Parts: sequence; structure tokens; C-alpha cells
Amino acid sequence: MRRLYFLVPDVETARRIHDDLLLARVGEQHIHVIARAGVPMEDLPEAALAQRSDLIPALQRGTAAGGVTGMVAGIVVLAFPPADLVLGGIAILALGLAGAGFGALMSTMVGVGLPNSRIGKYGDAIDRGELLMMVDVPKARVAEIEALIRQRHPEAEVGGTEPHIPAFP
Repeated sequence: MRRLYFLVPDVETARRIHDDLLLARVGEQHIHVIARAGVPMEDLPEAALAQRSDLIPALQRGTAAGGVTGMVAGIVVLAFPPADLVLGGIAILALGLAGAGFGALMSTMVGVGLPNSRIGKYGDAIDRGELLMMVDVPKARVAEIEALIRQRHPEAEVGGTEPHIPAFP
């Protein structure tokens, strides 16, 4: 999946683009809209916490960092066992998994409080009242959906494509 970004001048334009995307068989769950506080979104699909915050990138970084740290701790414990305790290679795996879990938990708590770093460049436009539409489509449909928006809605600014989005947000 790829995430396409479109900057839209107003709610009415966003509603028309939303309808066109539905007619092009893009599921409602793959369309996310971010607007300034107080803008009436009505029936537009508002972006969830996973899209608005830095939750997913923080989760990825925390899991990786915690897993590596846990594995290093496992190697240290294996090399210098406490109190003549005999440990096997399972200690590396167990501490690696524990570290990954702890890193994921801690980084997720931090990431929820941070704005999404991938949409930061649109902050000024959103503050001016424009809307940011994020559309998740399969890689094979990126050009088709971008062409549809450019052709039918020249007032919308195509903001680019995110190279890869995780499957679970």
C-alpha cells in the first residue's frame, strides 16, 4: 500500500473528492482527512490517532531499539552469568523479546503525544483552513488515483506519495 497526500482548499472539494474515490472503489477505511480544529467535517472520514500522531513510526523505532538492546543484554548475561547461574541461548531470545515489548510500549506512549512527522509540512496549510486528505491505495493504483484527482479536481494539490505504509494502522 502507498499513501497519497492531497491538499484540498475546502470541505466541499474534499467531499467531492471523497465521493469520486468511493466511485473508484477506494474503501472508506482507506481515506483519512485532517482539518484545523473547528472545521465541520460532517460525513468526511476523519483521520484516526494512528494517522494524526507519530504513533506508528515511534512504535517501529521503539520495537527495533528495544529488541536490539534486549539482545545485547542477553549476550552480556550469557557471557557473565549472575551467581553461577547456567543460562542457554534462550536468554538472548527472551531478553530480546522483552526488550522489544518494553521499547514498543514506551515509544508508543511518547509517539501518541507527538504530531505525525510525515504531515508536518502541511501544518501551515491546515492552519489556514485547508484540508489534508490521505488516501491509501495499492501500489498498482497510485498513478490511476493521482490522475483521477488531477483531472477532476485541479484545485487540489497533489502532495506526493509515501513509499510504504504499514498494514496495521
